[in-house]
Amino acid sequence: MKKIFIMLCCGAGISSGMLATRTRNAAKNKEIPVTVEARSESEVAEYFSVIDILFLGPHYASQQKEFQKHAGRYHIPVIVVPQEIYGRLDGEALLELAIRTVTHAPEN
Repeated sequence: MKKIFIMLCCGAGISSGMLATRTRNAAKNKEIPVTVEARSESEVAEYFSVIDILFLGPHYASQQKEFQKHAGRYHIPVIVVPQEIYGRLDGEALLELAIRTVTHAPEN
C-alpha cells in the first residue's frame, strides 16, 4: 500500500489535532503508512497537490461543496467526518474510512 496523506480541516485545531494524533497512532499500530495533518481552513489549499483525502470537521459541513470544487482538480475526495467519529475522536475509524475511500477512488 502506498503511503496515504490524510488532511483534517479544522478551526482552532484542538479536536482535529487530537483526532489526527489518534489516527497516526492507529496507523502505527496497524503498520499502515500514512501522514496525517490537521490544518486550518486557510492552509488547506496549500496541500492539494500532495494530499490523498481531505476530511472536514462537522462544523465545516456547509462548506463541503466549496472545498470539493477546489479539491476536484486534484481528484481529492472531500468528506465531512461523521459526528460519531469526531465526537469520540476515533482515530481507528477515521483511518478505516480514509483507506476505504482512497482505495475505492477512481484513478487519476
